[in-house]
Amino acid sequence: MRQKIVAGNWKMNNDLKESLKLISEVANMVTDEVSNDAVVIVSAPFTNIYALDQWKTGSSAVDKIKLAGQNCCWEESGAYTGEVSAKMLKSIGADYVILGHSERRQYFAESNSQLAKKVDLALKHELIPIFCVGETLQEREQGIHFDVIKSQLKEGLYHLIKSVFKTVVIAYEPVWAIGTGLTATPEQAQEVHAYIRQLIAEGYDEETAESVSILYGGSCNPSNAASLFSQKDIDGGLIGGASLKSRDFTDIIKTFNS
Repeated sequence: MRQKIVAGNWKMNNDLKESLKLISEVANMVTDEVSNDAVVIVSAPFTNIYALDQWKTGSSAVDKIKLAGQNCCWEESGAYTGEVSAKMLKSIGADYVILGHSERRQYFAESNSQLAKKVDLALKHELIPIFCVGETLQEREQGIHFDVIKSQLKEGLYHLIKSVFKTVVIAYEPVWAIGTGLTATPEQAQEVHAYIRQLIAEGYDEETAESVSILYGGSCNPSNAASLFSQKDIDGGLIGGASLKSRDFTDIIKTFNS
């Protein structure tokens, strides 16, 4: 059975004090109000992950919330000023790492081949990649969004053997729906999630396709989470803005209770 996952991507928000306050609020709500088995992930700025891990270890939420990095370098170590390595993230308490987020692809020109290297280093250091794919508005309007997603998936992940591929989480981001207030309809999101699952079945097999969790990552919020998560191939969400509000984030997690 595929894991249900709700991952909050805080992006470049929250200093240390703010991060500790937010995770404390989320942890209290998750412990008191959430009865499902969904995996809850918080992806904080890497400067705050160690403190969050230390706080989490001393709380009742130690097993309820997992931590993720927002990116890692494509190299193990070296003269890469400003980068953070997979090994570093693992050493400070991260369990997951987001790779290929649309903002990284857009602002930092990350290529599929570079992301394949990041995936390998993440896995080497026992971090689970949350690998993002998705199309821009222009690509969707041109009718090439399926081709774009296919290239991102095949060039970034298909070098993995089947047993390793099964450990990866995939997030579909319609780039045109991130931070714009727009959201793909449940039907649009399901169509792409089903296509991704079909691609996995073609590249590997049906059993592998049915084992991989695929998240929706485009302006998911408490008002639309239920309709999105009820779709056959949507296993949760990669949440941006709504994850910065503890009540909104928890309400999205609680969607799996219904």
